[in-house]
Amino acid sequence: MPKGEKKKVVVIGVGFGGLQAIKKLSKEEDLEIVAIDKKNHHLFQPLLYQVATAVLSPADIAIPTRSLIGDKKNVTVYLGEVEKVDIQAKKVTFQGHSEDYDFLILAAGAKSGYFGNDHWKKYTIGLKSLKDALSIRTKILTSFEQAELAGDPEVAKKHLNYVIIGGGPTGVELAGSIAELSHEIVRNEFHTIDPALAKITLIEASPRLLAAFAPKLSEFAKVRLEKRGVEVLTGTKVLEIDENGVKIEGKTIASSTVIWAAGVQANSIGASLGAPTDRMGRVMVDEFCNVEGHPEVFVIGDIANYSKGLEKPLPGVSPVAMQQGRYVASLIRGDLRSKKRKPFHYLDKGSMATIGRQDAVAQVGNFRLRGFFGWFVWLFIHIFYQVGFKNKISIFITWVWSYITFRAEARLIQDEVESNSVGSSRPN
Repeated sequence: MPKGEKKKVVVIGVGFGGLQAIKKLSKEEDLEIVAIDKKNHHLFQPLLYQVATAVLSPADIAIPTRSLIGDKKNVTVYLGEVEKVDIQAKKVTFQGHSEDYDFLILAAGAKSGYFGNDHWKKYTIGLKSLKDALSIRTKILTSFEQAELAGDPEVAKKHLNYVIIGGGPTGVELAGSIAELSHEIVRNEFHTIDPALAKITLIEASPRLLAAFAPKLSEFAKVRLEKRGVEVLTGTKVLEIDENGVKIEGKTIASSTVIWAAGVQANSIGASLGAPTDRMGRVMVDEFCNVEGHPEVFVIGDIANYSKGLEKPLPGVSPVAMQQGRYVASLIRGDLRSKKRKPFHYLDKGSMATIGRQDAVAQVGNFRLRGFFGWFVWLFIHIFYQVGFKNKISIFITWVWSYITFRAEARLIQDEVESNSVGSSRPN
């Protein structure tokens, strides 16, 4: 490459993968980097459920993108939604603006997927963004208020019925946290109702929870959730979701709060590449995380299907995205120096999920942890990988305070209540 000539890298999405790539590439003086994201913040998604259940505040797990990379001289940050990627012309279009590129890193992530039943979205709330988490938090906190005001036990019962669909880590963590909130934390703060009577139902279509974990850990999670008052329905398919609740074989579970944690769908921008995709919309990539025939186009994280030489695609988890982000940055730096490429290799550092206070499961290879020790490791890992020193300290202090006092202090309903909006059949 001639001296003084800079190559341009466009990065779409500043999540786990995109951020790692940008940080590493920003050290390369011969590169110009353009980062585009439709959110102005980097989000630590594994703790979204704690925002949804009022343990943490949004600022605890999100940091403005510009504060992370905006001060780097060769990085330009744009807030915008990418409308089209033309890989033939090497051009990205967004917000009426366009950027040419020499290298493209697509790390746009995923959204909730409903297995072809998109009409269910109207009656459920997913958990993929801060907006989703705050919607769930508002829904849960408002449901307590609605039940307190209802006057009719049957109406109150429906308000206090919570259904979570999907028995992966997100569903398990949500179920345990909602049980803790309703059965313990706010129990003594209401006088017309007993929040401890809240019914939490976790539905999973496969035979067991946490399918990626060892069977013994799955069973441990199930038993501990049931001890917390969660009804766990495994091997149970959802047939329909509507305004009345969730229909499964043989009955309908009445609920006004249905949370979807069962499936994901890749960001639709991947389809604009014109490359093959799987049924989840993920772009098929080769051993270098490239779109076939385009060594300058990289697709990483939740939006990519990396399955070269594997029995099944790599999971959509943050460690995969982070390792791929660092890997493609190294490839690009190597390409600038005409170095031979080496295929991507994922190092599985294990999986973990928390069930509630002093309870979690974790596995690394054949090594297993559960109960208090699993929970302690879970706490350490999630603080360690949190981005930003301030956020690490804030979360640590909040968790310590919550552990000592058994309280959740982020219980704010942001919207003001309007006349009849809480809903009441209570007589004067």
